[in-house]
Amino acid sequence: MIRTVPRYLLVGITCALLHNAVMIGCDLIGIHYAISSLISYVTVVITGFALHSSFTFRQPVSAGSFLRYAAGMATNYPASVVLMYLLCDVAGQTVPVAAPLATAILVAWNYLTSRWAIVRKATMGKAA
Repeated sequence: MIRTVPRYLLVGITCALLHNAVMIGCDLIGIHYAISSLISYVTVVITGFALHSSFTFRQPVSAGSFLRYAAGMATNYPASVVLMYLLCDVAGQTVPVAAPLATAILVAWNYLTSRWAIVRKATMGKAA
């Protein structure tokens, strides 16, 4: 498990940059952060799953692992929208400030759900 952390962080940074580019880009053209979060979800789930499967965890892709990964990442959508609401509407931060903060908060959760989704079968009955 420890060996995957540096690879996870590299892919995580890539996905975080992609997410923030989508969020900030959509904000610049007037799209609300709730809709931008959905656009980001689709973009980042496809990219993240491909990279985490092939590079981070080095596991074959399957429909089941993709569905588990997408479900795990789907928990990010409401969490991200709530965090954006708290940071933007309650705390008064701008999207370029709030989006990276919300991303940072979700990093640990994302690692755990990614590992569960992609490595689940490979480690059943073995020590991780």
